Amino acid sequence: ALFEAAGKEFDVPAPVLKAIAWTETRYQMVVGEEEHEDRPAAFGMMALSGERLTKAAALANVTVEQAKTDPTANVRAGAALLSSIATELGLSDRASIPAWQASVGRFSGIEQEEARAQYEVGGVFGVLRKGVGVLGASARDMELPDVGELSLAAAAPDYGPALWRPSPNYNSRNTSISAVIIHTCEGAYAGCWGWLAQSRSGVSAHYVVREDGGEISQLVRETSRAWHVSAKYDCKLNGNTDCSRNGSSINNFSIGIEHAGFGSQKSWPAGQIEASARLVCDITRDRSIPRDRFHIVGHGQLQPYNRSDPGPNWPWAAYISRIQQLCSTGGGGSSSGGSSSGGSSSGGSSSGGSSSGGSGGSFSPIIIDSNNGRNDRARGYITVSDSWRSSSNVSGYYGTGYFWASAKNVSDGAVFSFYLDSDATRTIDLQWSAASDRASNVPVVAVNSRGEKLGTAYVNQRANGGKMNTVGSWAFTRGWNQVIVSRWAESGKVVIADGVRVR
Repeated sequence: ALFEAAGKEFDVPAPVLKAIAWTETRYQMVVGEEEHEDRPAAFGMMALSGERLTKAAALANVTVEQAKTDPTANVRAGAALLSSIATELGLSDRASIPAWQASVGRFSGIEQEEARAQYEVGGVFGVLRKGVGVLGASARDMELPDVGELSLAAAAPDYGPALWRPSPNYNSRNTSISAVIIHTCEGAYAGCWGWLAQSRSGVSAHYVVREDGGEISQLVRETSRAWHVSAKYDCKLNGNTDCSRNGSSINNFSIGIEHAGFGSQKSWPAGQIEASARLVCDITRDRSIPRDRFHIVGHGQLQPYNRSDPGPNWPWAAYISRIQQLCSTGGGGSSSGGSSSGGSSSGGSSSGGSSSGGSGGSFSPIIIDSNNGRNDRARGYITVSDSWRSSSNVSGYYGTGYFWASAKNVSDGAVFSFYLDSDATRTIDLQWSAASDRASNVPVVAVNSRGEKLGTAYVNQRANGGKMNTVGSWAFTRGWNQVIVSRWAESGKVVIADGVRVR
């Protein structure tokens, strides 16, 4: 009723208000803190901050304090601000939810173009499309902005699952890396990485993890010095660990990870914690960093005079335990190898197998299913946007089903990521369920761990279904490599992302 009343009062669709609140705060009345200079703290479900907060409060005829702390006043203020923006932009058809896209973008306050587009399309309108607490199935019948229209950033240089969105805010360092610093953005994902990627922000982090864990942005190479902590190291704040670093800038020897969200929030999404744990496992494995609370540390612990992130409700015990579990170690920094199992095929002749972790000895195939529940994500997994739909309608698929998407000239491929412990030439096989509506010229792109395109092969998905088909062999590099099933295929057909085997 709160959103409906505010929407009616200020002539804003209630579903749009709800989607903004979910994108910004997951409906939590947050009490923000300043995480980055020139980025004022945000408050309430609508994450109002700075001049936007002051203006919104005035438009809603409430005090700034009321807009910060009272749920009704906060939502009314957000609705009033959004309505004012719509008037400024000349929005005439206020009943049309898709027509609100530009107003939503300006409401965000995000300046970086790609980040603003992601906030609009992948954030607010993505929530509307999914019907998260808002429109349900009816939203899917609307002509909402398509997340598939967004450009996909390049693969990140150090962590295969991440996207590379380079920030100019870094410098070189010649010290060994011995710590991972956990931050909170004090805001939503798109606005966070969008700010850190701008030179005028004067700050950065190595990584930013989205609220649901479904996307990670890398902004600075791990070997470079990001600007994420404004403090010098004091070992007394960290159990008298590594006291030889006392007086040194923490940025000199650490990797910083920002997490979309707020230090004041009551809980953290399981998907975000899982994605962060996998990232930290990868970092500590590559950098030989011990996996304990003295080397994986909260920002506020090391800079307590003006920071408290990631806040009191960060699940430290479970988080560290999960990192150790993923790396199959009690806390050491070296790689233990790990394994990846494939699973059964519904109609193919493929065999499973596990990945040998070491660089020596024989290599057992890595099989990546379209169902991440069947994958060991420390070794291989799939990533798709909301434009891809899951199905099991046509037999011949690998495992439990497959993803499909309409062929379209957009950078929105299904990304199969896999980890290699050493440089090696590997053969890639694909399985799909064949049918007459499939595209006959589906591009399959191979990308190494440095983000370099190795080559493209084309497969006919109308034929040869129900089995693993050899696509090609490429010289991959140590780290996270990718095989991307692209949507750039013949119009009017669909593209299938099912199973991939690396051998």
